[in-house]
Amino acid sequence: MAAPTKIKKRIEALREQINYHNYRYYVLDDPEIPDAEFDRIMRELQDLEQDYPDLITTDSPTQRIGAEPLKKFSEVKHEIPMLSLANAFSDSEVEDFDRRARERLDVKSIEYAAEPKLDGLAISLMYEDGILVRGATRGDGWTGEDVTQNVRTIDAIPLRLRGKGYPKILEVRGEVIITKAGFEQLNDMQRERNTKLFANPRNAAAGSLRQLDPRVTASRPLSFFGYGLGKVTNVKLPGRHSKIMALLQEWGIPVNTEAHVVKGAEGCLDYYHQMQAKRNSLAYDIDGIVYKVDRFDWQEQLGFVARAPRWALAHKFPAQEEMTLLQAIDVQVGRTGALTPVARLEPVHVGGVTVSNATLHNQDEIDRLDARVGDTVIVRRAGDVIPQVVGVVMSRRKGRPRRYRLPDTCPVCGTHTVRLPGEAVTYCAGGLYCPAQRKQAIKHFASRRAMDIEGLGDKLVDQLVDAGLIETVADVYALEAKQLAGLERMGEKSATKLIRAIEKSKHTALARFLYALGIHNVGETTAQSLANYFGTLENIMKADEDDLMTVPDIGPVVAKSITSFFSQKHNREVVSKLLQAGIAWPKIKVKADAELPLKGRTIVVTGTLASMTRDEAKAAVQMLGGKASGSVSSKTDYVVVGENPGSKADKAESLGVEILDEGSFLKLLGKK
Repeated sequence: MAAPTKIKKRIEALREQINYHNYRYYVLDDPEIPDAEFDRIMRELQDLEQDYPDLITTDSPTQRIGAEPLKKFSEVKHEIPMLSLANAFSDSEVEDFDRRARERLDVKSIEYAAEPKLDGLAISLMYEDGILVRGATRGDGWTGEDVTQNVRTIDAIPLRLRGKGYPKILEVRGEVIITKAGFEQLNDMQRERNTKLFANPRNAAAGSLRQLDPRVTASRPLSFFGYGLGKVTNVKLPGRHSKIMALLQEWGIPVNTEAHVVKGAEGCLDYYHQMQAKRNSLAYDIDGIVYKVDRFDWQEQLGFVARAPRWALAHKFPAQEEMTLLQAIDVQVGRTGALTPVARLEPVHVGGVTVSNATLHNQDEIDRLDARVGDTVIVRRAGDVIPQVVGVVMSRRKGRPRRYRLPDTCPVCGTHTVRLPGEAVTYCAGGLYCPAQRKQAIKHFASRRAMDIEGLGDKLVDQLVDAGLIETVADVYALEAKQLAGLERMGEKSATKLIRAIEKSKHTALARFLYALGIHNVGETTAQSLANYFGTLENIMKADEDDLMTVPDIGPVVAKSITSFFSQKHNREVVSKLLQAGIAWPKIKVKADAELPLKGRTIVVTGTLASMTRDEAKAAVQMLGGKASGSVSSKTDYVVVGENPGSKADKAESLGVEILDEGSFLKLLGKK
């Protein structure tokens, strides 16, 4: 049965809308509608085409995915070869290129179309009557591979050109790339699947485009920029490269908006240095600049030499990747206790500087790379990013060097190290003792939500540690006013005030004290749960992992953190000194389940309460066995609404979560 005219017109209108919005998104980088509205339009078109399959055309936006996997790629002969460019690595080589071109043309000055040199895979797109009919890789320049089914899955490549006036046959040449954000997304997906990570965006783009199964290509975040033309018939085009690029953009082909027309060698070099400074802030990787004589008649006059045109030049940035020797692996301990393996390298010039050290991140990364001392490795440095080892050249490995393992003890303090289940980082468990963690441990201990020592801020902690006045948090309670008064910006009055604050902090709560110790994964809520459940610090310190996991919301990771912390002799000694200094808290009566009316209940407070602060409300909920959460979900039991509530109240209403006013909340707490 033939489709009604009304349906045909609606399908055509939807396709036109989708092509228009793709143009706004990919070419102009100026989307006009939200993604949700675009999805709605696409779904409507998919539904109509499903009902009327006879109306499906090859250039419909719905036909980007779904072709059957290929057994192999067929060959494509390029009628006009896709030649490579000569490279320049210095300013003087660019000046020589400009001089030779001027001398051959016998002109005083040349305008060049300058654009970023994208680090991806060169591709040829053939359009006939405005419809994409073929996509081919560059290959050796004369023969490439037919990847039509794959390029059709790339949203940035139009299946039909926009507007009018395009040639009957138009071959667009450009670069398929993966943006930096897309690369991170792709490797995150690879990690989830426990499959090999891609080394860099260029390899990822090339590997994604050369998949025999187009559905795999469709799942990859590929993008595209056009940078030139191949075969063209039946239309006289503008005589300048820059004007052609503007025309391609009108026809719906994405082109690089960073491109500019510059004058002479000086203009080329100014542009090069501007883009080099901007390089790391771009959304995609570039490895240099391409200069092309802008006038096509001058390009023809200049012609070609060997496999490269005389009218174009690639001016490369300093290499961001180089090979060197991995001489040793050392371990640094960070302020939070994290152990970071550092590669000690044979010095190599990369990214414009000499690099002799590079990060190896963690044990998982070392295992993934299979990096071993004595290996030849690939080092990458991009801008101000810390240099990192990104690969091992296995063909250069000599003998059978030993696999590397992070040490079982901290190289700074000798305390045992621990790696918690599900975490990539290995930690030193000597949080209260380790010199590497000293400043961070003291700053956390003195913070408002911990021991709340007013006046003991970050800068003062730095001074005290640097002056050798405190080594552990216990030393805070041995400080005297006369010691403090001698420090920079600390007079007698300030010193006396701080000593009073230190003395005041001795009167605290068990939950605050536990939180102040800085045990990994033990936040305020967990600390309160531990205090409520065990009642005494002694009971918590004696508890094994099974005991700890009987506490609501404490799983194996947190239990392991706690037992690892208290198993360290140094940590126990510091805790003992703190108690000897006079830190104490009210006795806690361990409540039976009947006395914990909020056990298993999750409560969110939003807005301002008249009778208590947000922190006091949180503590009151925890004391009764409840969980005080900061976000509303379907698992939330109550949302308490005070004055000027935020969006959490609206979300609670939409989810059907019970909403309490302040009076009802106080009644729930037994305070009314």
